[in-house]
Amino acid sequence: MRNLDLPWQEKYRPKSLSDVIGQKMIVDRLRSFVKKGNFPSMIFAGSAGIGKTSCALAMANDLYGENAASAFKELNASDTRGIDVIRGEVKEFAKTISIANVPIKIIFLDEADSLTADAQHALRRTMEKYSGETRFILSANYASKIIEPIQSRCVVFRFKQLGEPEMREYIERIAKGEELQIDEKAISALIYVGDGDLRRISNIMQSAAMQGARITETNVYEIASRARPKEISSMLRYALEGGFENARKELDSLMLNHGMSAEDILSQCYREVQSLNVDERAKLRMVVEMGECNFRIVEGANERIQLEAMLAAIALIPKEK
Repeated sequence: MRNLDLPWQEKYRPKSLSDVIGQKMIVDRLRSFVKKGNFPSMIFAGSAGIGKTSCALAMANDLYGENAASAFKELNASDTRGIDVIRGEVKEFAKTISIANVPIKIIFLDEADSLTADAQHALRRTMEKYSGETRFILSANYASKIIEPIQSRCVVFRFKQLGEPEMREYIERIAKGEELQIDEKAISALIYVGDGDLRRISNIMQSAAMQGARITETNVYEIASRARPKEISSMLRYALEGGFENARKELDSLMLNHGMSAEDILSQCYREVQSLNVDERAKLRMVVEMGECNFRIVEGANERIQLEAMLAAIALIPKEK
């Protein structure tokens, strides 16, 4: 039966590397590390929800078994960004002796790219001092934000964006486990709004399941606060055809009926522009206008005015020589 109490992102998190979806080359390397019982410190780089934390936890389970709690420590660096946590909590755990069969302990620092420069330099010294008994796994959205001395001491694994087959497998795994009824349109909607992020997909599915065991396409878009691809495409086509008023009405619908933010709208516009039946020059100009609009909004400009200005600029593209 369905259990809505436990977050599904945790309930369906892989317990072993053999359960990890996607990232085959990385998983194979981690399996070889587990088999040897020895491994270097590592950096897991990539966007959110594609398996970085899951691989670290699964590797720890395979490596330590029931003793994982004594040999594996997880910290979120975005919550503890300063040097004190490195000198305190991280250093204290690095000094302890593991009771697991494998003598090497693991410290997993999630969102390590959030650490301050001073904290990273302190971490480098800790990594050097306790390299014999402790390995570090640093998870980061942007590996470039981690200082070079740390990068040079780690093997960098770059996690790829998950594709449709991997997302579909994950959706079907949850649907089977929770006895959900989900049709092809709903699966396609989950793949679209998930955009490679399995954590987002699990959260949307769990929210939809609170309304009943049947998940529909409409449920998915409503919960995700996303528009259907055709609604975004329709707005862009109206603008390209010079129908500014119609494009603005579509924008009204997206912001008022769907409750979408400017960032959400721009993100979907960027995805849909590639599928429009227009020449490459027009697509290029549209992307430029979207980039300008995004920059101005990030700088604090009024969202609605900037989105309308973007549509107005797109409407002028066919008139350019």
